[in-house]
Amino acid sequence: MIQSGTIRLSQFINHPPAKVWLALTDPAIHAKWWAAGDVRAVVGHRFTLDMGPWGQQPCEVVAVEPERLLSYSFAPGTLDTTVTWRIEPETGGTRLHLEHSGFDLESPMGKTAFGGMGQGWPKVLERIEPAIIAGVPN
Repeated sequence: MIQSGTIRLSQFINHPPAKVWLALTDPAIHAKWWAAGDVRAVVGHRFTLDMGPWGQQPCEVVAVEPERLLSYSFAPGTLDTTVTWRIEPETGGTRLHLEHSGFDLESPMGKTAFGGMGQGWPKVLERIEPAIIAGVPN
């Protein structure tokens, strides 16, 4: 569901929360489903994500609850948004919630990014489970 300035999605993943957490926080697995970068679950950790044609995007971790929540600023100084992942155990696996918030819909860049990411995020979420299968040990 997309609301003004915020993209909210959820995806059921047929793996336990610990494996989903690894997919969000292990740089090697993260690169398989979204973008290469030195992501770590440490508040204050700064990293960049290689977004291909959209360049290197700086990020900073703002909140961590192991195996429950990871939140980081995304492109501060330009896009100024926040990506928040919430993990909930669900029968047979995990429900992963994404909230990408803070889009300035009054600016051309914010409006363009909101539209593009609103279409792109569902495809990114679909790649998480195959990346877990390929990259997380049993």
